[in-house]
Amino acid sequence: MGGVRVDKWLWAARFFKTRAKAKDAIDGGKVHVDGHRVKPSKELQLGQVLVIRQGWDEKTVLVMGVTEQRRDASSAASLYVETPESIAKRELAQIQRQAAGAITPSAGRPTKKNRRLIHQFRENNTD
Repeated sequence: MGGVRVDKWLWAARFFKTRAKAKDAIDGGKVHVDGHRVKPSKELQLGQVLVIRQGWDEKTVLVMGVTEQRRDASSAASLYVETPESIAKRELAQIQRQAAGAITPSAGRPTKKNRRLIHQFRENNTD
């Protein structure tokens, strides 16, 4: 079978909800095929490697099937295989983000107790 457009494949494989969002991601440089930036009309073939950046995550997938039709999620998952290195890298990044989130203070105004501690800290350290 011949190739299929990258934007159609990304939509059919359920990486993006619409072809327009897939096209915007490709135009924004968030999708690379075999290490190169591509245009949405690039023909995608079996065995090519895609690097897709979505939010904080970056996935490296190997194309196992090509289709222009969007089907259910299990059919879409059979169109690609994510590399083990990509899975490990995403899991590690997620753990690091969670750990960093535990350290950062909560946003918003300080409580009365926190204000007292801040004032006490400033008084003790300004001398």
